[in-house]
Amino acid sequence: MKAYAGIDLHSSNNYIGIINEQDQRLFGKRLPNDLDNVLMALAPFKNEIDGVVVESTYNWYWLVDGLQENGYAVHLANPSAVKQYEGLKYTDDQWDAFWLAHMLRLGILPEGYIYPKEQRDVRDLLRRRLLFVQNRTSHILSFQSMVTRNLGVRMSVNAVKQMTEEKVRDMFIPPSLKVAAEKSIAVIRFLDAIIKGIEKAVLSRIKLHKEFELLQTIPGIGKILALTIRLEVGDISRFAKVGNYSSYCRCVVSQRISNGKKKGENNRKNGNKYLAWAYVEAANFAIRFCPEAHRFYQRKKADRNGIVAIKALSNKIARASYYIMRDQVSFNKERLFEK
Repeated sequence: MKAYAGIDLHSSNNYIGIINEQDQRLFGKRLPNDLDNVLMALAPFKNEIDGVVVESTYNWYWLVDGLQENGYAVHLANPSAVKQYEGLKYTDDQWDAFWLAHMLRLGILPEGYIYPKEQRDVRDLLRRRLLFVQNRTSHILSFQSMVTRNLGVRMSVNAVKQMTEEKVRDMFIPPSLKVAAEKSIAVIRFLDAIIKGIEKAVLSRIKLHKEFELLQTIPGIGKILALTIRLEVGDISRFAKVGNYSSYCRCVVSQRISNGKKKGENNRKNGNKYLAWAYVEAANFAIRFCPEAHRFYQRKKADRNGIVAIKALSNKIARASYYIMRDQVSFNKERLFEK
């Protein structure tokens, strides 16, 4: 007789629930987050367990990897898509664990993607790079604001990046402003070095596939964005249609329509925020270096506004990259921007 296991995972503990084909509860227990304890609890049912469901929380790597290495068929539940009966008065970790197992038994479990372990650390390193890039941007904006506030001039991002501590000393008279400016530039330089170090480490670790070279044929996508897209996507075949991929990249509108009227929005955070960032970055670069992309952006901006125009262009680039990765072809700007 088949059995199904659900694991409700938390930061320091987890609850395991196991049911059979008749939905009878065979086992339920809370355990500390230790792989040996989890395997010991599952061991008496190993021959019967058809699958183990783990909820996709931030700390699932160790558990999913450990279960797979020990021969279990693991399913990663998508928590934003898991629905429960809203009329329930009381739920807890025990209920959640058995509910995961119940959905697996019925074949209605909304699943997330288990990214291959071999490249997961490189992908996460690129995600860490993005964090440092965002920190650097915040310091650049802060420095620009200080210059405008005290000197009444607007300094470009490139000008800030080229500033040295010696030049900064000559810009401000009050000693306190000199110190604040020097430290801001020092932090920006420090973050520059960290970002370049991460890029070097990533390029030395990853084996560049054909998709990486083909993605760089898209205007606005260079080495780092191509790596980010390729590593975040994983297996492109998991997206049945281009619309599924575009939605995963958060490039489509999230709306709830009834009787032809907008009644609200659905979950706008469904999808991959790193891919969303990558395609917006690509769109911003594309309008600078690709005349066709610039004209498309200007048309959309005239109709709506700049933010909507950038998202529309990012959606076009996302759709193009889907076909490039799926069909192994180069970018064709005539097809992308045809009227």
